[in-house]
Amino acid sequence: MKFRELSIPGAFEVTPQQHGDPRGLFMEWYRFDRLAEVVGHPLRMAQGNLSVSAKGVVRGIHFADVPPGQAKYVSCVRGAVLDVVVDLRVGSPAFGTWEFVRLDDEDRRSVYIPEGVGHGFCALSDDATLSYVCSETYNPTGEHAVHPLDPDLGIEWPVDTPQLSARDDAAPSLAEALAGGLLPDHQACQDFYRTLRTG
Repeated sequence: MKFRELSIPGAFEVTPQQHGDPRGLFMEWYRFDRLAEVVGHPLRMAQGNLSVSAKGVVRGIHFADVPPGQAKYVSCVRGAVLDVVVDLRVGSPAFGTWEFVRLDDEDRRSVYIPEGVGHGFCALSDDATLSYVCSETYNPTGEHAVHPLDPDLGIEWPVDTPQLSARDDAAPSLAEALAGGLLPDHQACQDFYRTLRTG
């Protein structure tokens, strides 16, 4: 299992080692100890989600209030998606920047997304299926979104006409979310990460 930190501090691409033979294959898609070693604290697995999307669907950019936030460990178990991680932490040196990672059922990479960082994806195939575990359960009053097509973010989605949910289509721009005080504070996130390290 290999870890690569993305340009968004604290976010990691995880590449498993696949062991195959004529019967099929085996791999470790998640390791509690290895992730904790790299991230600096364990991932509390509080909720598991499964998302199935048609080709051309764009979901996101979603994030949660910090604390407690919602860290995610995301894998694609069927088809392919272009997964995007966006730094929404006000005051972060990488604020407003994003990076894509292709997740699919061939390389079987995963992405770890820390609390305070936005997440979205574009389905590259029909029935693209994401499985992800979250550090906190769903809290509708603490969940937010930034419009995935916001020109100020400039995310280069690989589809001409993305299909959005009504919620995502009505989401504020990055500037509107910032002005409305919705975005996580970088220092508050750092303080929260420290509490996770010390228990």
